[in-house]
Amino acid sequence: MNCTMLLPAKSEVRRLLRHYRVCEAATVAAPADLASRAAFEDSGYTLCVLMGERNPREAAAAARRYLRTDLVTYLKERNGRARAASVGRRSRRSAPTTQDSRAGRPLAPAQPRRDER
Repeated sequence: MNCTMLLPAKSEVRRLLRHYRVCEAATVAAPADLASRAAFEDSGYTLCVLMGERNPREAAAAARRYLRTDLVTYLKERNGRARAASVGRRSRRSAPTTQDSRAGRPLAPAQPRRDER
């Protein structure tokens, strides 16, 4: 599948990455400060949306890669990681089995827990 992705202006990514780092430092300095924590979570979410990642740390890493490389290199790297990740996801997904693969016989029914007896 060939997917077209809009990429943000590098100046915007640079600004948001800087804001994310400032909010992160403020949260580390004062973990009980709910306002700084909310600002940190908001900036992380914005960075995730902007970079197309699910995790703020991954989004920050993607932003750093995007800022240090040219567009073609960034897209090649991103597409390579996306393919590798999708292959890994497919291999982990398997249909539940009712057979014990080592012995070739049906699995024993699950024993009820003590609180269910």
